[in-house]
Amino acid sequence: MKKHLFEWYQYLAPAILGPLSFALWWKTYAGDIWLTLMAWLIPVLYAYIVPGVGTNVLKVWEFDTRFRLGRFRPHHGFVFGSATATIAWICHAGVVDDLAGVVRTSLVFAAVLGFVNILYDVKALDSGILRVYNQPWADGKGSAAVALDYGPWFFAGFGLVYGAGVGIAEYLAANGGLVALNFAWLFPLILISGIVLPVWGYRRRSFRVHGHSGCRPVSKGGF
Repeated sequence: MKKHLFEWYQYLAPAILGPLSFALWWKTYAGDIWLTLMAWLIPVLYAYIVPGVGTNVLKVWEFDTRFRLGRFRPHHGFVFGSATATIAWICHAGVVDDLAGVVRTSLVFAAVLGFVNILYDVKALDSGILRVYNQPWADGKGSAAVALDYGPWFFAGFGLVYGAGVGIAEYLAANGGLVALNFAWLFPLILISGIVLPVWGYRRRSFRVHGHSGCRPVSKGGF
């Protein structure tokens, strides 16, 4: 039953939340396409790049769904990205115009996105639609331990960078405008930082706790 619900969610959520989240940010920013793309597109791209590598290259994660490209579901960017953009909009306190607002947005996004997505992954692991072959899984621990091994970095860590990017974009817009030139350097900077920094933190923590990078599947008997 749980897996059946997740099967329906993975198609209904992006179909509804994809256009809805774009429209919400578009309205918030009064039709500013550059601000809208910062808030809406970054989580979509992140959810294609990081899980795509984690499933089909590193083979640490796997989706058990009807439509797959290897171990990866081709619509995952919009499953995660549209939901993330919607949640971010809900907890967005308003367009910021100072550096304190940038920090506030970053911290709020980190806390909320970290909590919601870790909870989602615990339920997805329980349902069987998601499989993660990390050290807690190999040690026979439950779904919560498996998700908490990577979730704080890949969800809260990403949320911290993503929130900072949205805040910086708003700050630039309030103090001279976020024109295409600013977008051209800020968007890739935030996207790359949102990928690199969580991966770096995750690997450091995994080496410290498990003695390996956590970037290879772990068997029940070890590597």
